[in-house]
Amino acid sequence: MRRVPINRLKPGMKVGRSVINASEQVLLSAGVILTETFIARLKKLDIPSIYIDDGFLPDLQIEDVVSEKVRYQAIQQTKKIFNDFRYTKTLMGLDKIEHIVDQIIDELLNNKNIMVNLVDIRSNDEYTFGHCVNTCILSMITAIRLGYTPSRLKLLAVGALLHDLGKTLVPPEILNKPGKLTNEEYHLVQKHSEYGFELLCQHQQFQNPSKLAVLHHHERYNGTGYPHGLAGKQITQNSGIVGLADMYDALTADRVYRSAFLPHEAFEMLAASGDYLFEFNIVKAFLHHVAAYPIGSLVRLNTGEIAVVIQNRPGFSLRPKLRVLFLANSEPCTDQHEIDLTEVHNLTITQVLNDSMDLESLTTKNIILP
Repeated sequence: MRRVPINRLKPGMKVGRSVINASEQVLLSAGVILTETFIARLKKLDIPSIYIDDGFLPDLQIEDVVSEKVRYQAIQQTKKIFNDFRYTKTLMGLDKIEHIVDQIIDELLNNKNIMVNLVDIRSNDEYTFGHCVNTCILSMITAIRLGYTPSRLKLLAVGALLHDLGKTLVPPEILNKPGKLTNEEYHLVQKHSEYGFELLCQHQQFQNPSKLAVLHHHERYNGTGYPHGLAGKQITQNSGIVGLADMYDALTADRVYRSAFLPHEAFEMLAASGDYLFEFNIVKAFLHHVAAYPIGSLVRLNTGEIAVVIQNRPGFSLRPKLRVLFLANSEPCTDQHEIDLTEVHNLTITQVLNDSMDLESLTTKNIILP
């Protein structure tokens, strides 16, 4: 299963993961064979990419770190809070925030081998709601690794879920502008962290750790962030965690102004950010549970062989377990043996084959894709 941009979809491809909107409506079910009509509908709904089942992993299912039910309940409630405020300028439904956060925390604490293998698919007009929930989940995973208590987790989760609340006060045409922002527009977007902080300060139920995570999630360890240009230990750990999770999810999501970075590309960017953009311990904890090569990724080895990732384990993000599909001469491998890169140290991944022409020609030649 691989993520394919909407402009590379073709009739006959099989949907690998259901496409669901923020209202929990199934737009396209897993297993459906794409037609021209379906593809046109996805484009009209502004869905930037979907997961395709290309036949490489018929025996494996890729699980999300939280259940679909909890994820979409969180997205729905976040959407309601944001939209209600946008139109009424009153924060409503805040009593349900703690319930959502408790559900996310419970599911993550009960998952002993968390690995982020999936990138959430969302339409451009619903990007913010899915992004806030993803940032919350990724922040929780990082904080659990850092040893946070349940009470600290909850305070962090609330701040992470509402970290972009201030964007409700930024004109949508600026947030969704496909081209480069003017200096004035960029300054207005930057104000969203202060706007969100001020909104939370109007409600006694929010504690300082949550509010500061909202205010400072764009501060950077080297002092280049905003709104206050804080550096090093001036930035709370909560703010650093939310900032890192926010950046990763933004990098791996399709936006109106650019395509998503592949997970291994985002992984490499963040791996180089320790004690530069973010505190090293936060980066280390985050990357412990994020797959550089998610399950289903097609990769080329230094031997020239082509394999598919079948398993990732915490702490070994760069050394997944593989199933070899093609020999160095591009001929199909008859035995399709498995290799654990944590045990075979002379093998390395040299290339990721995504939706490029290399992958397309390879799979077409060997009649792998549906």
